[in-house]
Formats: sequence, structure tokens, C-alpha cells
Amino acid sequence: MSRSFNTLLVTGGCGFIGVNFIRYVLKQSGYTGRIVNLDSLTYAGYPGSLDDVATEMGDRYVFERADIREPIQIAEVLDRHGVDAICHFAAESHVDRSIVAPDDFVQTNIVGTYNLLQAARDRRERIQILHHVSTDEVFGSLGETGYFTEDTPYSPRSPYSASKAASDHLVRAFHETYGFPVTISNCSNNYGPYQFPEKLVPLMILNALEGKPLPVYGDGRNVRDWLHVRDHATAVWTIMTRAETGATYCVGGRSELRNLDVVKRICRLVDEQAPALPSGQPRESLITFVKDRPGHDHRYAIDCSRLEAELGWHPEESADTGFGKTVAWYLSNFEWVEAVRTGAYRTWIERNYAARG
Repeated sequence: MSRSFNTLLVTGGCGFIGVNFIRYVLKQSGYTGRIVNLDSLTYAGYPGSLDDVATEMGDRYVFERADIREPIQIAEVLDRHGVDAICHFAAESHVDRSIVAPDDFVQTNIVGTYNLLQAARDRRERIQILHHVSTDEVFGSLGETGYFTEDTPYSPRSPYSASKAASDHLVRAFHETYGFPVTISNCSNNYGPYQFPEKLVPLMILNALEGKPLPVYGDGRNVRDWLHVRDHATAVWTIMTRAETGATYCVGGRSELRNLDVVKRICRLVDEQAPALPSGQPRESLITFVKDRPGHDHRYAIDCSRLEAELGWHPEESADTGFGKTVAWYLSNFEWVEAVRTGAYRTWIERNYAARG
């Protein structure tokens, strides 16, 4: 199977994974159509991350500030641009924030996904595929052995993962009930360029650079599979363009590491790539263990062999190559980092992108 699109709608395209996906599709995939980036520009959305894309691509890249929680806004964007495919990244995605404010996750991840599905179904004669991007966290926690697969039962443990599980079920239900063409992917922990500093990898890089404490939950033995964001982008594009409708694939990086080992790896890389601390101590000395968060799953690990076997996708970055490139990117992009950390990007957004009424 092979699909080609004229106008691809990417929801949440100003977030970390969306930005990297848009960059890959327009610059490296061979796609010759247009991308419409729909984003409501919550705290983790920064259209400035795509300024160079907007300049280089001209009318092949369009940005629309709109909210998937608002059905009328979705319909207007779909019709104005003649969208014929959708890649759905838009979501609240930070577990800690979901513990404090779960209502935002219900409204965006569940209601917003329903609104998008309904609007797309109303335009079934035009829209070829809706790809829904989800997470391995919907599967719950693993023990010391075993892997998540496409057949693993759902067992979400946080408001975030529960909201993503619900949205997965809605997407499947629209396929089974209405025959609407969808695909789904469940990915492991992403890392790479343009990730906001609240997340583990950029937080550790920036704190290590500045000699600040490196907070690690619990004893740091929680295990995650780490997937470089460009590898995730190539996987999503492969699924969107080649998978059978109704298919689900797990996407992993084959880089299973304890959180503590990730932080130690980052410390060593920052020591190698940046000036030494004034104290002369290695940055591992900054590691500080803090109280574990509620419902902190012990281990996630993805078996992505179905995606590899059926569609020929393979991750290109290992932990050795991917983390080194990620540290180098943050050390080389201080303007972007400072705009995000200081909040200056919010002022820039409100000056350049008026919110819809």
C-alpha cells in the first residue's frame, strides 16, 4: 500500500515531536505537498521553532492558530485548506502536570480527539487517513522482563496515560464503527532537539551546563526505552503512507536505560562538550535524589519488531549517537533555549499570533 497526499494537517505541530515531524516531512521525506500546522499554542507550543521552515517552504507550509477543543475551528481549517490527510500529535503530555490538573488532559486528549475524528468523518470523501500518535504509557508498567507489543492489554496509571488510552479507543471505535480510515502508533520516550526544558533530557542538559542540581525521582532505577525524535518522525511517516487502515504499531528506539543512567550519560557528554564547572567536579556530583512521583511506572520497553518486519522501518540513532547529538544541539542553540526558559517566546507569540475568539 502507498498513499500520497496534497494537503496534510498536523495537529500540535508547534510542540516538540510535531516540530521535528514537520521538519522531516517537508525537508527530507520527498513529500511535495503542503502541510497545515494547527496548534493552539499552549505553554509547550512555539511556532518560532519552524521559522526557517516557513521561510524556505513558502506556501507549502501554513500555520493556523486553532484549538482541537473547538469543533468549529477544526471544521474551518479542514475546509479552508482542502485537507486530505491528518497526523494528530496535539495533546497534553506531561505526567506531572496531569497529576496536578487532570481536567486539561481530559478536555484536550479525549474531547479534542473526538472533535477531530468527528470533523474528519464528516469529510470522509476527501480525507484518506487520520494517524493518531499515542504513547507506551497506556500499557502500564512492566516488570524486570518482557516488552510492550501491539497486543499488550491497556493498563494506564496516570491521568495522562488514561486520557491517551481513551483517545486510542475512540480512534479505533471510529474505524470499527464507521469504517473511517485510521492508523495508530504507540511510542516510547522521545528525546532530541526542540524539547521543552520541563522534560528529563533537556532539563538535565541545561542544569548540568549551569551547575544546578540534577533531580532524579526515587532511586533512579525506573527504566524507559529511548527513541530519538527523528526516528519517531520517520516511523510515523512510514505508517501514514504505507500501513493498512486500522493498523497499530509500537515504535521504540531499542535503547532501554534506567533514568539514572540517562542522567549520568548526559553528565559525561556535557563534561566533554562544555567548559568544566568552576569547582572542577564532574557533573555527576550534581545528581540529587528526590521523592518519587505518584504512580511512577517501573519500566517501559517496546518491541517494535512488527513495524520493522511489515514496513521495513528501523531506528537509525542508538543511545550512543542520539544523546551526543542532542546535547550538542542544546549547547549550540542558546537563543531558542533562552526564549523558552525566560518565557520571552510567549510575548513573541501574542505579538505575532492573535488567539481566535
